[in-house]
Amino acid sequence: MAYEVTATRRRPQNFENLVGQEFVAETLKNSIQSKKIAHAYLFSGPRGCGKTSTARILAKALNCENGPTAQPCGKCSACKEITAGSSLDVIEIDGASNTSVNDVRQIKDEVLFPPNSCRYKIYIIDEVHMLSTSAFNALLKTIEEPPPYCVFMFATTELQKVPATIKSRCQQFSFRLVPVEKVKEQLALAAAELGIKAEDEALYWIAREATGSMRDSYTLFDQVAAFSDGEITYEKIRDKLGLLGVDSLNELFGLCVKKDCAQALLKLDECIQNGISIEQFISNCTDYLRSLLLIKSGIKKESLLGHSAERFSADVLNAWNPVQIERALSIFMQLYRDARYSLSPRYECELAVSRLCWLKEYVSAAEVKKAVDAVKPLLMNAAGSRNIYPAEHSAEKNTASEIQNASGDTRTSAEKSPGPVPTFSALGRESKSPFYDGGAEPPQRNSACAPGGTEQQQEPAAAEIQAASFQGEECPDIQKAAEAMISDFSVDDVMLASSLMQASGWKKEGDTVSATSGTLFEKMQIQSQSHKITEYLSKVYGKPLNFEIQLAEKKDMNKNAPLPAEVEILRDVFKGTVAGRE
Repeated sequence: MAYEVTATRRRPQNFENLVGQEFVAETLKNSIQSKKIAHAYLFSGPRGCGKTSTARILAKALNCENGPTAQPCGKCSACKEITAGSSLDVIEIDGASNTSVNDVRQIKDEVLFPPNSCRYKIYIIDEVHMLSTSAFNALLKTIEEPPPYCVFMFATTELQKVPATIKSRCQQFSFRLVPVEKVKEQLALAAAELGIKAEDEALYWIAREATGSMRDSYTLFDQVAAFSDGEITYEKIRDKLGLLGVDSLNELFGLCVKKDCAQALLKLDECIQNGISIEQFISNCTDYLRSLLLIKSGIKKESLLGHSAERFSADVLNAWNPVQIERALSIFMQLYRDARYSLSPRYECELAVSRLCWLKEYVSAAEVKKAVDAVKPLLMNAAGSRNIYPAEHSAEKNTASEIQNASGDTRTSAEKSPGPVPTFSALGRESKSPFYDGGAEPPQRNSACAPGGTEQQQEPAAAEIQAASFQGEECPDIQKAAEAMISDFSVDDVMLASSLMQASGWKKEGDTVSATSGTLFEKMQIQSQSHKITEYLSKVYGKPLNFEIQLAEKKDMNKNAPLPAEVEILRDVFKGTVAGRE
């Protein structure tokens, strides 16, 4: 007998042999047994998953001499003719070749005649989505009300292209991709039928490459069997088809883990010199990294990995964490997209391998956020611990550190030691921090601020400043108070602090504090937040104060005065005009 490919030889001949389509098989069997046979069926799904085979099985079930039956005998003349494709009453039409209205009109004319020798006249239209819109419209009435002896079966891989008017007149069945485990089982049976020994690893590779299509898996199986000489192994597949084996990938990624960039690039060159294409290299590396990520996630299912988990390098698994493996996988996914439009795909691969060598130094966005969140409380506390006056020591420490000088006055050692003085905080934050200051330079403290020339160390919260501390002289000086206010506002209100920094001419007259702004925009910014300034200064001085901001008067400029030589050069080079003068 002539050679028959595995996909044809192992085509299902009954509902029980449909692999991975149990729902479709059970539904059709029950409808036949209950004598509820529809006049039109629409089978949709990926290629090679059994749509046409199901249509032929259903045709045999309806026309079998023992039927209609859910289990056609396969021995009667009707079953044999349908299996051989020679039945006059089961017409298979290629929708891609018969797309016109004239082809549909021929079907409409033939439907009027009853079947020749079978019970039903069945039309199987494959790739029905290829029919033109006019052909679909011409077929609508015939599908909706066909003769009782006529059944239509449509098969398509692109259901979205079938008009809704056709879908609504058919029973729809969605075919699924066949799981890898079931594909591998069928391949093992096919190898046993041919007397071929096959390793599970090799069969798993074929099943994964088929991506859920039984026909694709049988086709690839025939190709592999042709050069395997009676024994299919993964090593033979790797060598003959130009694949990167797990051992080679373990060696390559092991060099990347050790940061040995030179040897890693040499290993890449060796792979390319052995005939591995750039596309195949990228594909194998991507599969390898995906398997590593699955293993790090606790998944060791061989059908998903393609190999046993023990074959992957333990050094690589221990060196990279899941985030780093995800980063490596994204590098190769992007590499596949970039290589098609690159000046040199090989250069792109070498760059990707070089990046893998410093992958341990990669820091993800989540890790950066975690670090920032950990430092944020320290920064906030540091900003909140600034005060105009030195921090207050406990009573015991003050007593122990008092020093009697010759004039009889008593001062603590902290007061006598020079150094920067913390600024006032109007926000009332009192928590300690290892950081001294995060804002502007604090103002120097005036020793005359404290009544009686004695500095009382106190840690004042904004809400608890004692008004008695500021009686007598204006203390602190308004300019220094303004500097402290700008320093504190720079933490929480940068815009206001920036505008206050541009203000000048700070004055305090009675209960009114005033300042001058150089621009109208800055004046409006300060004026809109004047309540904050008033509240701040009132707490500093221990009494209610008013705040006023004024706009500085513009000086009359002599527009006819000659421009500096540098300005004239710039104006002439850029062909501009002078908008104003300062």
